[in-house]
Amino acid sequence: MTRANGARARVEGLQPTQVLTAILGLLFLAYGIIGFVKSGFGDFTGHHDVLWGFSANPMNNLVHVVTGVIGLLLAFGSGRARTFGWVLLIGYGVLFVWGLMLTGTISTNPVSGLGNPLDLADNDTWLHLGIAVLGLLIAVLPARRRIRMPKEEGEEPAAARPATQDPHGGHGLAH
Repeated sequence: MTRANGARARVEGLQPTQVLTAILGLLFLAYGIIGFVKSGFGDFTGHHDVLWGFSANPMNNLVHVVTGVIGLLLAFGSGRARTFGWVLLIGYGVLFVWGLMLTGTISTNPVSGLGNPLDLADNDTWLHLGIAVLGLLIAVLPARRRIRMPKEEGEEPAAARPATQDPHGGHGLAH
C-alpha cells in the first residue's frame, strides 16, 4: 500500500467524545447564565443563592460560563474534545480536593487566606468529583474504528475498481 506524502489517517465521523463535550459545554453555559440571572453580578465572590442545590455566586457562574464556551469550542475535533476531558479532570479534580479541604474533610486548607471565592459547599465538592470523572471518561473514551485515509492523486475509489475473476469462478475484488 502506498501513501501520499504527509497524509494522515483520520477517524471518520462525529466521535462520542465530541458529542459529550458539546453536551457538557451547553450544560455548563446554560447553568452559568441561569446562575447569573439568579445571583446577579454584585458581590462577585460573596455568598449568594443556591441553584438546584449548588452554589451560584457570580465568580462560580463565570467559571461555568467559561468552561461551557471552552467545551463548545473544543467539541469540533476528536483530539480537542479529549483535551477538554483532561482539562475537566485536572481543573475539577483540583476543585474537588480544595472543596474537601474547605469543609475540613481531609485536612485544613493550606491556602485559607484566599477564603472561598467560589462559595463551595459539600454538594459542590461532590459534583466536582463527578465532573472530574466525566472528564476522565471523555479523555480516554476510544474512538470509532472506521478510519478514513486520504486518497492519492489519480487513485480510483475502491467501489469504482473493476472486480476480477477468482479461480473458483466467483467474482471478487482485486487482491
